[in-house]
Amino acid sequence: MTESAAEPSKAPTGDALDRALSAEHAAVYAYGVIGGKTSGALLKRATAGFDAHRARRDQLRTLITRRGGTPAEPGPTYLLPFEVRKPADAVRLAVLVEQRVTTAYLELAADRDPALRRLAALAAQECATRAYGWQPKIGDPFPGMGRGGADVDAAPAEEAGSEEAGSEGAGSEGAGSDAASSESAGADAAPGQEARPEQSAQGGQ
Repeated sequence: MTESAAEPSKAPTGDALDRALSAEHAAVYAYGVIGGKTSGALLKRATAGFDAHRARRDQLRTLITRRGGTPAEPGPTYLLPFEVRKPADAVRLAVLVEQRVTTAYLELAADRDPALRRLAALAAQECATRAYGWQPKIGDPFPGMGRGGADVDAAPAEEAGSEEAGSEGAGSEGAGSDAASSESAGADAAPGQEARPEQSAQGGQ
């Protein structure tokens, strides 16, 4: 990520930067749940998303520290907006996560620091690209600023249907994903505690 080389100004850490970090904590947690309910190509995509959000999370931690702030730590668990039982649910959650993280970066893109604006723009673009990869359809013309995730309930990416039948068993092996999902059904909050998807968990944090 070339934008990390840019030296940020020494301005105080802003709320937008803190909120972006909080969104990344939630995304890392959510992708642990997503990885526990997918297999094959979907699991590969979940692992890539997990790694990308973890890298952005660490980058934001570094920026906040450089600016004299104290990076917030993730919560022990996060409430999911719905219960994740099968691959189609995991796809729906992934799209929602990417949309919400995009919203956080769009706010950060209004910062006066050019380095932060560049970081936010690239991160938001990455989120929009991942969301489209999970659910290849045209939604809001300005991702993160549209109808509050109204497009999430549409049909998932094609491979979700072909893998759904064989993925139920594999999902139970995810790192704590069943417990996290069952405790959070019906909640309104966004999904942070790190739980690496499936077999990729042994890679460490």
